[in-house]
Amino acid sequence: MSAPLIEQKKTVTIRFAGDSGDGIQLTGTQFTNTAASLGNDLSTFPNFPAEIRAPQGTQAGVSGFQIKFGSVEIFTPGDECEVLVVMNAAALKANIKELKPNGILIVNTDGFNARDLELAKIDKDSNPLTNGSLDGFKLYQIDVTKLTRTALENSGLGKKEIDMCKNMFVLGYVYWIYNRPLALTISALQEQFKKKPAIFEANVKVLKAGYAYGDTTETPMTRYEIAKANMPSGVYRNINGNPATALGLVAAAEVSKLPMFFATYPITPASDILHDLSKHKNFNVKTFQAEDEIAAICAAIGASFGGSLGVTSSSGPGIALKAEAIGLATMLELPLVIINVQRGGPSTGLPTKTEQADLMQAIYGRNGECPVPVVAACSPSDCFTMVYEACRIAVEHMTPVFFMSDGYIANGAEPWKFPQTKDLKPIEYRYAEAKEAREKYLPYVRNNKLARAWAIPGTKGLEHRIGGLEKENLTGDISYDPDNHQFMVKLRQERVDAIADFIPLQTIDQGNPEGDVLVIGWGSTYGSIRGAVTETLAEGINVAHAHIKYLNPLPKNLGDILKRYKKVIVPEINNGQLVRILRDKYLVDAKGINKIKGTAFTTQELVNAIKEASN
Repeated sequence: MSAPLIEQKKTVTIRFAGDSGDGIQLTGTQFTNTAASLGNDLSTFPNFPAEIRAPQGTQAGVSGFQIKFGSVEIFTPGDECEVLVVMNAAALKANIKELKPNGILIVNTDGFNARDLELAKIDKDSNPLTNGSLDGFKLYQIDVTKLTRTALENSGLGKKEIDMCKNMFVLGYVYWIYNRPLALTISALQEQFKKKPAIFEANVKVLKAGYAYGDTTETPMTRYEIAKANMPSGVYRNINGNPATALGLVAAAEVSKLPMFFATYPITPASDILHDLSKHKNFNVKTFQAEDEIAAICAAIGASFGGSLGVTSSSGPGIALKAEAIGLATMLELPLVIINVQRGGPSTGLPTKTEQADLMQAIYGRNGECPVPVVAACSPSDCFTMVYEACRIAVEHMTPVFFMSDGYIANGAEPWKFPQTKDLKPIEYRYAEAKEAREKYLPYVRNNKLARAWAIPGTKGLEHRIGGLEKENLTGDISYDPDNHQFMVKLRQERVDAIADFIPLQTIDQGNPEGDVLVIGWGSTYGSIRGAVTETLAEGINVAHAHIKYLNPLPKNLGDILKRYKKVIVPEINNGQLVRILRDKYLVDAKGINKIKGTAFTTQELVNAIKEASN
């Protein structure tokens, strides 16, 4: 048999899909880690059911993982995929529309029996493997289940344990196609199954069998090589958004020298922050899983009152429950970081699907006039930077701060050149000094940032009243005076507005400083917008891109930037929220580009929107 042709490619997009019990997320993660170790730039998009054990064989139970990797800069996990690997009929039906014409389609034929077709709601006489509907693709039919069982027939494992290894056969075969080494995955499996050596050995054997299948099969298959990306020199690691958030919190605790108290209640897609932070107790970080969302934020507020940096996390439904306590932290003028990893709503909505629908909730979603600063990350690695900024603002301005992420960037991954401690901004704060008994303590005397000094309980002479009732300026005593209430409402807003003097000015990410079209984004739309603007700039369209990370208050120069462009479009994964804020504040005729399907924008969707706006 002649050796397969080796073809060089700049980028490849692969999607793995199967039942939620098929190990699809592990398969995608291992391929991602290997690509990162080889120096490829990459972006990933995991997509899985909300149910812990979704109905097997049905479209509702399909789990997917898409990765785009290459030797050039990668902005998104890709629009359509060039390679689709499916483990059953439901996975094919749910994903085939995402495969490019003439793309590679690898199917596990064991997942296309009569029962599988019925569960996928495919007529038994319309089996796509035999009816010619897949003729537009490079179809490779492999009985993965049978080959896995053959490889492990003398392993002593049961049928169920053997079948759970079949994802490794697929991974080994795809590694062969793209000339990827097995060593990193073998090391990861050894760590994962260090207490189950028989399972470790079985997975490695099947992984190697999949790779060998590529070497020995009679099927002609072109192999591909993707060179290292030309990235700035430095030490990199592959990072997901939630672990990056956890590391950003650890960094803030280390730089500030403050103990951190993270109190939360598990909720998808924010729970992994708790899991990761709980591993870092050696960095003076304490984690607390409360009995509910309200208990969690109240515990965090108590920690901040005691001199720690209090942090709580949730998603939209849990943030709704925390609203009254956020108002309390605002009234007390205490530092508090509130992490919202957004998901589809309302109510419990779409727990595992992405959305940007909580911006209005973060800015306005409390009773009374209760302004809170809001910052947002734009990518998985940016979660580190922006949650660190949320901690800095909270401590330096003595206020609760929202940090906004979402399911897309929380679960997605990219290479991260992590910073050194010397590269991080200092986090400054001041404690109130002890007072003699004859001195009157005024707890709400403020500095140039309108922030009061941090009064640590037990410090001599700092006794003062706290609570949610309106307080008198300076003294903190309860006050029902109408003039004082108006003064305090205005002052609380002024305290947030003043933060604009201590955050960076808005910059243009790409394009000309003035022109025909400005694309304004926030959060996880960054990659799609950047890819679309890069493409349309190359076609000669006068377009620019600005991405807002500081959403309340907005950067001081944003209004001036908006005036320089004839048209402004605002892509959001919601029904139009930032666009309303921009219209209200700057009286600009901005147009919303909205998608509410639980998925991110494709680059092509935004290319089309930019071209329409430029006409």
